[in-house]
Amino acid sequence: MKKQLELIAKSYDKGIDLGRKGIDSYDNFPSYITSHPNYPLFEQMRMNETLSDSARKEIVEYLAPTAGMKFVDLGCCLNLMFAGYKDWASIYYGVDISSKTIELLQEYAEKNHLTVGDLHCCSMHETPYDTNFFDIGECIGSLEYFEKDFVQQAVAEFSRIMKPNGKFVLDIPNIGSPEFEITKLIEEYLGRQDKFNLSVEEFETILDAYFMIDKKEIVGPMIQYFLITK
Repeated sequence: MKKQLELIAKSYDKGIDLGRKGIDSYDNFPSYITSHPNYPLFEQMRMNETLSDSARKEIVEYLAPTAGMKFVDLGCCLNLMFAGYKDWASIYYGVDISSKTIELLQEYAEKNHLTVGDLHCCSMHETPYDTNFFDIGECIGSLEYFEKDFVQQAVAEFSRIMKPNGKFVLDIPNIGSPEFEITKLIEEYLGRQDKFNLSVEEFETILDAYFMIDKKEIVGPMIQYFLITK
């Protein structure tokens, strides 16, 4: 688990460094990726912006952020910058394992005079927040990197920091789908191998101890869950 966290942090740190130089990590893939029969699906998803789906209108509509609400974004990446979260009325808390991601977000918040609750570098399975602290939350595009033990700990932590009846959105890989198979190949090339090893039924059994499933949807390579905290 520790090694996997270190690899993910290193990969995203590298992506931030490249981004500061104007280089997109998702450009110039090697031929074994671009010649893969599912690669056109990746290009289509990227064009339609269904790869990084944190900005989906369905998320903001479901979470319904209002003034005074505390919102936690676990595995936040650069959502504050690019997913519209800076415009939400709720108070933003971002958690990410990449120190350079958090550093860039802090620079962005200061430059744009944004008021945020916290931007914290840590693993999402061990956060510094009090029990029953957040009203709404999400974890998008992060659980796919981990095996069952970590996923169980992470889901328990999500529940701990959420208020009862708080709304939460997360996603897991749609394993076996061509969309996920090509994104998995790309993620491995970027140095952050997907290790998710649970069936939908096994994952939902874990969820059931902490959350009620309100609805779920297939979004590109992922299955997105809309949840209510028990």
